[in-house]
Amino acid sequence: MEFLLPFIGVIAGAGIALLINDHRSSGIKLLLAFSGAFLMALSLFDLLPEVYEHLSPKRTGLLIMLGILLQIILEFFSKGAEHGHVHMKSSNKRLPVLLFASLALHSFLEGFPLQAHQTLIFGVLIHKIPIALLLTSYLLQSGYTRPYITGFILLFAIMTPLGTWVSILLPMSENLVYSINALIVGIFLHISSTIIFESGEGHKFNLTKLVAIVSGVAVAFLL
Repeated sequence: MEFLLPFIGVIAGAGIALLINDHRSSGIKLLLAFSGAFLMALSLFDLLPEVYEHLSPKRTGLLIMLGILLQIILEFFSKGAEHGHVHMKSSNKRLPVLLFASLALHSFLEGFPLQAHQTLIFGVLIHKIPIALLLTSYLLQSGYTRPYITGFILLFAIMTPLGTWVSILLPMSENLVYSINALIVGIFLHISSTIIFESGEGHKFNLTKLVAIVSGVAVAFLL
């Protein structure tokens, strides 16, 4: 599942983008809110206690902050694609290279904890569906050809399974594994909190969005 489900999430999101015309619909925003809350809750319930148990508190906090800073740097190049914000112009053909490089690194790191944390697989799956949907929609609107977009999406789809495969293949000490996981906690917390606060109009909460967020937390708790 750690190899297949993240890949399916990207392909499903891209497929939905080909079927719908309105990528700004409230349903997508609610799915983003649910996925953000779900991913944050899984990080807090599963990854965070583990890294604090095996690493010193100060080192853990530092690595989490480095993960947050790393994600901020990646978003400078991806234009926020990891949490559903992509702004492209068809005249700027170099942007997808930077976009893919930042998304690829983010997705690659995302795959590292999946082999040892099965519940996170579902968090990554649900996270990838709306992101792939919005990314595909923007690529289509920016005038890129279907073969180019297909190749881009397929490469994006394999990066998380590749990260999982590398994490299994490479011999790593426990200390290094937990250090990487702490870094990924920071990445997840930044992305999920940004999704939660940006998925509503005017950054305002409404009842429907609140229900989506609470549902995401509840489902994560029950897993």
